[in-house]
Amino acid sequence: MNDSIIEKYLIKYQFNNDEKKEFLTIFSPMYNNIEFQKRMTNEFLHHGVITLGEHIIEDAILTYKLAKKVKKTNFRVDLAVTIAILHDLYTVPWQNNKAAKVKHFFNKHGFRHPVEAVINSITWYPEKFQKEDEAKIIIDGILHHMFPLPVRYLNSTIELKNKELYDNLDSSYKDIIDNSLKRKKIGSVSFSRSIYTEGRIMAKADRIVSRRQIKDFSSAKALLTGHNKKIEK
Repeated sequence: MNDSIIEKYLIKYQFNNDEKKEFLTIFSPMYNNIEFQKRMTNEFLHHGVITLGEHIIEDAILTYKLAKKVKKTNFRVDLAVTIAILHDLYTVPWQNNKAAKVKHFFNKHGFRHPVEAVINSITWYPEKFQKEDEAKIIIDGILHHMFPLPVRYLNSTIELKNKELYDNLDSSYKDIIDNSLKRKKIGSVSFSRSIYTEGRIMAKADRIVSRRQIKDFSSAKALLTGHNKKIEK
């Protein structure tokens, strides 16, 4: 475990010992997954030169802090944090990567990656999706974490980078994904936000963290183009 990065954000968000213990109980087993560890490397640069793994760490930590303030009955802090850990587990790096290119506008990374993240998450963390009620909350939160930006509807024209994993999913998961993406669907995208508080809290944390991490023009422009001159240099 890269304790220095995690500790940096625990300090930044002023975690006390009890909060740290509770957060790490949720976070550590998922963090140690080999696929997550790949995203801690410079192969996956997410916002400028910040690795995807570091982005997810800060998202998860801020999500926990925001979630602890929610007083709503039946709200699950652990599910909100789980959504944060899984929300960006897309398949291929998107900055300066020819393999990430697609033919159609709404198949670009920004619209497509929540769908890939859901598919990868179910495949790599099956234990998190065994209970249907929990699976619905997590899947819906991941799919709509970019709100108010839309997410790509999953049909035959989507250009998935992990289509073989989708094909291998149980039909029950495919139905949950489809039902979630049908909400407020216009054309090939869904404009819905998560219907669960856990997903909405995580989306709020992601918006805050992303604004803080995207600090230069090249990184902001890359969100549209996929090309980041800063990384080349």
